[in-house]
Amino acid sequence: MSWALGIPIFLATVLGMEGFAYVMHRWVMHGPGWFLHASHHRPRAGNWELNDLYAVIFAVPSIVLLLGGVQLGWWLGWAWIGAGIAAYGAIYFGFHDVIVHRRVATRYLPKSTYMKRIVQAHRLHHAVETKHGTVSFGFLWALRPEALKAELKRRDRAGVRSPRAASVD
Repeated sequence: MSWALGIPIFLATVLGMEGFAYVMHRWVMHGPGWFLHASHHRPRAGNWELNDLYAVIFAVPSIVLLLGGVQLGWWLGWAWIGAGIAAYGAIYFGFHDVIVHRRVATRYLPKSTYMKRIVQAHRLHHAVETKHGTVSFGFLWALRPEALKAELKRRDRAGVRSPRAASVD
């Protein structure tokens, strides 16, 4: 397969993964998969949380498609799709685990309007501790924070965590 066809397949896969991630997050992780994802909506004790198993689960199709497309004689397009899934996973890790949740030390501070919007949208998602009632399920695209706040208010702030008490020294 030519690069001229492989690159568009790769890019379409990366873009399509945002839709897939939205569906999985909204209807699986906040549905029957809550038993794993709930750990992500609570304070983490240690480096890992049960929710991290989703990274392993979502890596399997990428690995299989890369292996099949490169080594097992499958259509080469499967390798480009597998690479697109892996690229989305790497982008997601960078945005979600490094920039938003700071699981890897960095001095990065969001400055662009886009980055501030994504970070704030994800924080509004985490303002809700429960399986239901949260907002903003995608990650690389999100509604304006004002719209998300209005939606939380419309829902009577059901499930929204109480503000943390300030520590007194």
